[in-house]
Amino acid sequence: MKAENLFWTEATGWNVPRRALPDAQLALLFASRSQLENAACIEALQKRCPKAQIVGCSTSGQMRDSEVSDDTATAMLLEFARTKIVIAAEPATDRNKTFDVGVALAGQLAKPGLRSILVLSDGLNVNGSDLIAGLRSIVGDAVILTGGLAGDGVSFVKTSVLANGSLADQVAAIGFYGEALIVGHGCAGGWDEFGPKRKITKSAGNVLSELDGTPALQLYKTYLGDEAESLPGAALLYPLLLTDPDNPTHTVVRTILAVDEANSTMTFAGDMPD
Repeated sequence: MKAENLFWTEATGWNVPRRALPDAQLALLFASRSQLENAACIEALQKRCPKAQIVGCSTSGQMRDSEVSDDTATAMLLEFARTKIVIAAEPATDRNKTFDVGVALAGQLAKPGLRSILVLSDGLNVNGSDLIAGLRSIVGDAVILTGGLAGDGVSFVKTSVLANGSLADQVAAIGFYGEALIVGHGCAGGWDEFGPKRKITKSAGNVLSELDGTPALQLYKTYLGDEAESLPGAALLYPLLLTDPDNPTHTVVRTILAVDEANSTMTFAGDMPD
């Protein structure tokens, strides 16, 4: 496999890569929503890799080496010698049907030789836990699943996923096939804890209603102080750390997707079990 990184700004366009990789089969594209919706950005990338299928999503900041930038785009070109790829996509408009979306995607990709699936999902209309459960129900545990949910800066209004020439509210999944491919994966975080531990006393799926019997959003705002006025954008910087009392060494960071002022609830990217 050969790989090459590219970087885009509206002022300069795509940089000249060290290796052009004109035979690349796949281009992974990550951009601010404004740049992802910029036809010039997509068209220029397609010219650099005419044989590649472009799959990508909007983000809340693009990585370039060790830096994070806004209102830009980054891409990775991938050229495989012996690995086959298949791209599947399904609409994502109803969070309550996320499991079914995962099942439908896995059904398109569950073919002999499947080694790994990379998922790029709409970030506001899905439950990440249900999405993975749907995929796993078809492909099992042997297939490596990686990926993430699209972002929208600090706006929390709309996210977009690009796949098969369509930019929409959807979930895209890339299947990688063949014995020649070995896939590794990892996850790291840099969040710091503050505040006492609270017990989830009322929730439904990925919607959190109460912590220690107190309306969740009300309690959350007391810790944000003045920054609560910037919700939902401020929530990007203050996720919640979730710990299972029966397995205290296993923790996950749950990202907030939306807040409901009327019901004082918060919606997260994955389940928030009682």
